[in-house]
Order: sequence, then C-alpha cells, then structure tokens
Amino acid sequence: MHALDWTMVCGYFGLMLVIGWWSHRRVKTDRDFFIAGGRMPWWLAGISHHMSGYSAVLFVAYAGVAYTDGVTVYFWGFASIGIGVAIGSWLFAARWNRLRARFGVASPLEFLARRYNIPAQQVLAWSGSSLKIFDVAAKWFAVAVLLNSFAGLPLLWGIIITGTVTLLYCTAGGLWADALTDFGQFVIQAAAGIVMIWAVLAQLGGISALWTLWDRLPAGHISPVTGQYTTVFLLVYVLVKTLEYNGGMWNLAQRYMAAPNSQAARRGAVLSSALYLIWPLVLMFPMFAAPLFVPGLEDPTTSYAAMTQQLLPPGMIGLVLAGMFSHTMAMVASDANAISSVITRDMLPVLWRKARDFNEFQRLRTGRIATFSFIVVSMVVATQAQQLGGVLSIVVSWVAALMGPISVPLLLGMLPWFRRCGSRAAIVSWAGGLITYGVLYYGLDANPTATVATPILVSLALYIGLGLVASERTREIDEMLEELDREATADAPVASRG
Repeated sequence: MHALDWTMVCGYFGLMLVIGWWSHRRVKTDRDFFIAGGRMPWWLAGISHHMSGYSAVLFVAYAGVAYTDGVTVYFWGFASIGIGVAIGSWLFAARWNRLRARFGVASPLEFLARRYNIPAQQVLAWSGSSLKIFDVAAKWFAVAVLLNSFAGLPLLWGIIITGTVTLLYCTAGGLWADALTDFGQFVIQAAAGIVMIWAVLAQLGGISALWTLWDRLPAGHISPVTGQYTTVFLLVYVLVKTLEYNGGMWNLAQRYMAAPNSQAARRGAVLSSALYLIWPLVLMFPMFAAPLFVPGLEDPTTSYAAMTQQLLPPGMIGLVLAGMFSHTMAMVASDANAISSVITRDMLPVLWRKARDFNEFQRLRTGRIATFSFIVVSMVVATQAQQLGGVLSIVVSWVAALMGPISVPLLLGMLPWFRRCGSRAAIVSWAGGLITYGVLYYGLDANPTATVATPILVSLALYIGLGLVASERTREIDEMLEELDREATADAPVASRG
C-alpha cells in the first residue's frame, strides 16, 4: 500500500478515538453507557442499527460467495434482513423501547427474569454471550484477512490493531461512542462504496453496465437461489434474521431502547430496513462483477481486495479499506456494549451477591471492565479462526443456526400471542434447538439449509407446543405484555430498576 493509503487508514483510526474521547464526557451512569440514557435521535438510532448489523465479513466471506455463486448472497444475506427489520418495526421496536421507558430495563435480557425466571434468563445469557465471542472473533479475522491482502500485514497484527482501537473508544464512550462512530463510519463507508462502484463502472463502459453486466457473468450468477442456497434456505433466513436483527442480536435491541420514545424507535427501524434493502446493492455490485476483473482466483474470499488494488489509485485504496474497517468496528463495538450490559446487569448479580448492591459508579466501572474483557477474549479466539472452520463457517453454520434457538424465547416472549409460554417452554425450546444443531452439524454433516433451518423450526415447535399443552400463563405476565402492547402518548415509567 502507498503512504497515502496508510495516511487515510490512520486518519480513520484517529477519528474513531476522538469520538470515543468526546463521548466519554457524556457518560455519567451505566444507563448512559448501555442505552445512551434513552436520548438517541431516531435517525441516529436507525443508522447505528444498520451499521451494527454487518461487518468486514461482507468483503471477505460474502464477497467469496458473490464471486462463485452471484446475486444469491444479496437475497439471503441482506434482503432477508431488510424484510426482517421491516417486520420488526411493526412487532418489536416499540416494545423494546417500552421496556426501557416503562420498566427501567437497560439490558436486553433484564426482562427475561420477570417474563420467565432466573434460570431461563441465565441459560440464554450464558449461551448467547459465548456464541457472540465466536461471532466477533470471525469479524476480527475477516479484517485481518483484508489487511493481509492489502498490505501483507500478518493476521495476528491485523487482529491486534483493529481490536485495540475498537477497545479504546467503546470502553470509554459506551453506546454514545458506538452510535456516533457508526454515523462517522457510515459516511466514510458511503464515500468508499461510491468510489469503488464508480471505478468498476468506468472499466465496464459507463453507467450502462448497471444493466448490461449480467449477461457477461458466468451461468447461474443472476439466480436468487442455487443448488446450495435454496428457496427454503432463503425463507428460513428471513425468519432467522427477523429474530436476530430485532433483538436476537442484543446490540440491535439497544438501538430501539435508546430512542426517546416508541414512535422514534419505529422510525429508526424503518430507516434501517430501507438501508438494508438498498445500500448492500451498491456495495455488492463490484463483487458481482469480480469474475470479469479477477478470473480464476484460487481463494474467492480475496476477490474484493484484489479488485480494489487493481482498479483504484493510491489514497482511494486506503479510503475503501477504512470503509471495510468501519463495518467491523461498528458491529463489534455494539456487540461488546450489549454483552457488557448483560454481564453487568444480568449475569454478575446472580453469581456475586455484592454486585446486586452496586451504585451507579460501580456499575459503570463494571460495564467498562466487561467491555474490555469481552473484546480481548474475542481477539484471542480470532487467532484460532482458521482452526474453527473459517469466517463463513462461523457466521453461517454457527451463528445463523444457533441464534434462532436463543432468540425464540427472547423475542416471542414479548408478544401477547405467546402469553401461555413460560420458563419451561423457554428452556426446553432453547435446549432442543441446540441439541438439534449438534446432531445435524457434527453427527450427520447436514447441508447448510438443514443446518440453519432445522434448529430454529424445532425451537419454534417446542416453544409454541409447550405453551399450548402445558400453559404457564399468569396474571403478572398478562399485565406485563398488555403494558408492552399499549400505545400511549407518553412513555411514562411504570417500574424501574437501578
């Protein structure tokens, strides 16, 4: 890489640290750290929700699928999210906000102790936190692959550099730092995406390539489904992403909770949904065109990096690389903040009696320590990503398959239609989904469709079935769900927790 490229990358890292330092001054309590005190504007919540939902995996693993299989990766990878978040703007966004405004909830899992019981809350907290370590590790490894492709930097140093910068700003500034860096990263990424698509169109003959490209691609590259990524796989991904991106990934629930009221939370969700349907097409157009520019690659996951180095002048390569960093650092920072809120407010008080009596300063300090620790552990695991099957294996085979069983009790438990489902249904559905995944992935070596689809379908069947045949409905659950379902002009608190 040229010195201009390194200048661009270093300037990006410096900007993230400045934002973290500025945000640090706005954080006075753990509620500021975890949910921005419920004062985040709807447009910032929407952009932050969008930016926190995908990472450099897009430019490595998904770019590899685009290179070998074509447009199918957009449909199951991003259109499914856009549809899912649109559904969530109607079903979940306002409910998450009311949990914060009316029940004083500052962690995505706090309400589970009240909705079910402590054991149900803890099994979801521990399994979800453990899964997120591997998910985030895959993101660090994806960034390291990019740095290695662009600059020959060893994978270990790529993990250390990006992890350290993220650790510093998100530990200091909490959700405010996450959201503000998300916005800055969105601007940088937008500029990088436009530069890259402009370079590709210039090489392909101008704007007309937007509609003439497709006939020049290998056979099957314009089909939404393939032999591996089937129609069933796509439909199941819509279900998985509806749960995952509306609270199953706890960091995204925080964006709804951080909005000032339920109407603002809904507007933020609609904005994020629109961005997921439109913006990935801009980012992925060069990936679809990659077989024309870099044919015969032995490792398809390097296709985007190879195209960038081939098409862009010095300085612009650094801008595109900074744009790639932006996705990973946005997602990882928000994940770390969500996990630290769960550890501080849900897990630690159960393990350590003294933590139940922490004051605001002590909870804030504990949240920062938890954020720091989570990022460090995920960086260590990232060094072993190749031994764990690589980025695509972790993100698709692990996270997509296991997120469903974890999300089913969390998300469906907020809806009045499932008021008969209690702690028994929550724990059994979670365990059934995880066991099913283990049998399919490790015992039967099933195909991707079965591996992703079956665990979540088993969890749904167990959760709904147990609610029907062994109801655990109570008056307290009815009152809570009615409160979450109630539209009001003012989101006045009903009950609070320190």
